[in-house]
Amino acid sequence: MADGKQFSDDMSLAVLQDMASCGLETTWDRYEAQLPQCGFGKSGLCCRHCNMGPCNVDPFGRGAKTGVCGADADTIVARGFVRTIAGGASAHSDHGRAVCELLAATGRGEAPGYQIKDEKKLRFIARVMGIEAEGKSKEDLAIAVGEMALAEFGKPHGHQLMTTRAPKPRQEIWRRLGILPRSIDREVVEAMHRTGMGVDQDYHSLLLHAQRLSLADGWGGSMLGTELQDVLFGTPQAILGEINLGVLKADHVNVIVHGHEPILSEMVALASQDPELVEEAKRVGAKGIVVAGICCTANELLIRHGIPVAGHMKMQELAIATGAVDAMVVDVQCIMQGDVALAAQFHTRCITTSPKARIRGAIHIEFDEHHALDTAKKVVREAIQAYTQRDPSRVKIPQESRPAVVGFSHEFINYMLGGRFRASYRPLNENIINGRIRGVAGVVGCTQPKVPKGQQPYLELVKELVAADVLVVETGCAALECGRAGFLLPEFQEAAGPGLREVCEAVGMPPVLHAGSCVDNSRILIACTEMVHEGGLGDDISKLPVAGACFEWMHEKAIAIGQYFVSSGAFVAFGITLPVYGSPAVTKYLTEEIEAEVGGKWAFGLSASQMAAAMIDHINAKRAALGIDKPGERVLYDMEARRQLKF
Repeated sequence: MADGKQFSDDMSLAVLQDMASCGLETTWDRYEAQLPQCGFGKSGLCCRHCNMGPCNVDPFGRGAKTGVCGADADTIVARGFVRTIAGGASAHSDHGRAVCELLAATGRGEAPGYQIKDEKKLRFIARVMGIEAEGKSKEDLAIAVGEMALAEFGKPHGHQLMTTRAPKPRQEIWRRLGILPRSIDREVVEAMHRTGMGVDQDYHSLLLHAQRLSLADGWGGSMLGTELQDVLFGTPQAILGEINLGVLKADHVNVIVHGHEPILSEMVALASQDPELVEEAKRVGAKGIVVAGICCTANELLIRHGIPVAGHMKMQELAIATGAVDAMVVDVQCIMQGDVALAAQFHTRCITTSPKARIRGAIHIEFDEHHALDTAKKVVREAIQAYTQRDPSRVKIPQESRPAVVGFSHEFINYMLGGRFRASYRPLNENIINGRIRGVAGVVGCTQPKVPKGQQPYLELVKELVAADVLVVETGCAALECGRAGFLLPEFQEAAGPGLREVCEAVGMPPVLHAGSCVDNSRILIACTEMVHEGGLGDDISKLPVAGACFEWMHEKAIAIGQYFVSSGAFVAFGITLPVYGSPAVTKYLTEEIEAEVGGKWAFGLSASQMAAAMIDHINAKRAALGIDKPGERVLYDMEARRQLKF
């Protein structure tokens, strides 16, 4: 904020204080118990890749200069960075693989309860993949697309098909550097091989593979996951939802779905509306069944159905502590093992559903897409039974929630800007060129307890950006944090600079657009590509006045996302420092030298205000390079001039 004050989340602070008075442990308590955290680990200077170690390299030169094998700080740090991206790419791409399998199974009629909801998008993706769609039923096409998508994970030859959607100059850069991604699984396996003892020992070579690996995720597994989820569950359009713990209801059965794969949560939402289950809930004294989300599963349900969101990742324990959650139903990623111990202090049933993600002490009801609705009904019945054991005296639901307008997929943005017949990014490009919109910022990513209790740096960052006429597009937990504060509403136009506000008022949109979950960052890649194709802002993503940010990164996925944006030509700023600063050479490469190769670069370890300033400076520099840094004259077109316009 301009006055230097930090945003404070009073609601969360009140819940945390209440938990502390009851002796309930939280993620902040566990974080504080870890302090001081290992400096070698934070700087990336710890190597455990073989049994001659673990080895630490002293960054001050007073101790060991190399590991036992002779690996220096540059090699150790680069290896760790590659392995972090391998973990992140594996998480998102494995999510994508599950969606590809479901699409093929749906086409074969082997997944009752699922259906193809966006046939138009299915046919578009088929064309991108080179599949002949003419004359094929949507079921046959779903099988063909699903099977070819699955081949992207392990094909022995060729490159990721989705990379053909990138601007041509960008594809040429990737080819020239040898980082055009091949099969997804191959890049992950090669990352683990390269970083093993005695293999790749050149930090630049390692970091080139880190880029290829991240691109296999962003333009491969993640993009397939997003696009095929749209095919199966519907492409998001603007919809009104509600965010914060106040969405829970004391007189209802409350089911929270938490994780990342909407394959499960879609069915739980459907089961909760089953008349038989609603009647069962009423028989035990509840008025009905509420399904609410946490983390990115929440984003998926929110953008497609307007199903309410209880909170972001670091609010999962706070939700349980309301005493009103009857079932915490989880699939994969960002789920704290501490949830089970906390739930045991209440009546809440923790239910795991994925064969990849069991938690000792939780109930395991394995999800099977071939019997999806039946499985979801079992899950909801567990919640109904738990409701009978709820202690009403322990129910403390903060009466705070905010409406939010969400669902700004690439397709809806296209429609919003041009209507059904002239859907186009032209109005966006023109308003960037004429200066009403300075540029576009992607603000994405995690929340985590390294940020002090109650503080909300994403709000400070976003408020400074929109005040500078920067349109913000958000995904993941960052979007939910802003949604809790009312930033995802048209009324937030009041915080925008005069140019951005004028555009938002004309279009009827918020200055902060919620685009989905963390896997949906691929939507931002496609939006940037569309801006390039629309013309007037250069021939590559690296020429655009755009920037990206993640303040509270926590998961390895965030590093994979950041790197695939950098390798796609974007400037990316992270708030909590990357574990690479133990190597000045690696740090310099990522923050400076990499720009000469791919057009993008990193910045990290910045405060919210520093991050906003760095992003605005970058956007201004890109505007200057395009020659659009000075306001142009407003021209009144006569009819003849209008006829010359090309759409």
